[in-house]
Amino acid sequence: MVRFLLLGLFLVFGSLAAEAQKNVFVEEDPPIENMMDRFAEANKAREYVDGWRVQILATPDRQRLESVKQSFQYRYPAVPVDWVHSAPYYKLRAGAFASKLEALRLKYILEQDYPGIYLVRDDNIRPRELIGNY
Repeated sequence: MVRFLLLGLFLVFGSLAAEAQKNVFVEEDPPIENMMDRFAEANKAREYVDGWRVQILATPDRQRLESVKQSFQYRYPAVPVDWVHSAPYYKLRAGAFASKLEALRLKYILEQDYPGIYLVRDDNIRPRELIGNY
């Protein structure tokens, strides 16, 4: 009996809370509203987002980079990998993640085959790169 009474009270108060949430209005000052609109437009205009990648290799030898890249693509065909050149080093990086926690998962998987890898911040990630799960 007590269980049914509590369930009934929950249903009544739960429906009242849901109804109250439908009628919430936020009144903003015009300067705040203007600032939020500018912020939203600036974010829509960005082509790239900040995120994380797993750096597998940094070497001045381009041939070594290419061989490690081919080996990586053979072992992990579902994980996108690319390189950047930051003189004098060629850096091989895998994945594209919005959070460090997501990147740590891939790092943990790859550490068995590539000891010494580490996470790097990257502010040149296209949003469509973030969609896949590896």
